[in-house]
Amino acid sequence: MRTSNLLILSAALLTCTLSRITFAQQSTELQSQPQQTSSPASSQASVTPATLRPPSESHERILGVIPAFDVTDLRRAPSLTPGQKFKLFARQAFDPVQWVAAGAQAGLSQAHNTFPGYGQGAAGYGKRYGAAMADITDREFLSNFLFPVVLKQDPRYFRSGRGSIPHRFLYALEQEFWGKTDRGTRQFNFSKVLGAFAAKGISNLYYPPDDRGFGITMRRSALTLASGMASNLGAEFWPDIRFKVFHR
Repeated sequence: MRTSNLLILSAALLTCTLSRITFAQQSTELQSQPQQTSSPASSQASVTPATLRPPSESHERILGVIPAFDVTDLRRAPSLTPGQKFKLFARQAFDPVQWVAAGAQAGLSQAHNTFPGYGQGAAGYGKRYGAAMADITDREFLSNFLFPVVLKQDPRYFRSGRGSIPHRFLYALEQEFWGKTDRGTRQFNFSKVLGAFAAKGISNLYYPPDDRGFGITMRRSALTLASGMASNLGAEFWPDIRFKVFHR
């Protein structure tokens, strides 16, 4: 979804601009690893409500718009059941923002005559809109539900929230290829990688004949993985940006 990807990339660029700022460490760390003192009472007294917030299972939305239901702050989050993975897929794929973004993408595509095989007019716009929604649904279904269930992998992004900016930057990028299993161990992220290639392979069924083929599919799959890495950057740094810029 190109329009959604632009929003995500904007968040990532904003992150890079603020990379020289020392971000306030998340209160989740204080919650999960409180400082040890001589007295439990004194330890509780040293942490004020302003600096202590409960860890979040999901950041919900990046920039207050982009769906980020697959992001968690919990380092040892309980594994998702198949039903929960299906719910995650449904929330991500059918969020109203996705419908609007698909409509905007279809409009831009028609204005630039992308996929000329679809034609123009209302019929052409409808085909472009359907293809945009199919792209979103295919990827979310394969990457957040089908492959994670079959391969027993966790489709969520596990936010770090600590360490240096370069460390967190690389950590965000690598999670597109190195994720977690349902047992909490690290493993090559087959779900994301296979999901990207499989989704773009399926798109050959509904793209115009002139916009199909092995080479085109490989390029689109690579762009899908790149957009996933950009999304991870937004998920990793958006809470820090929100705190630093908006004091929230």
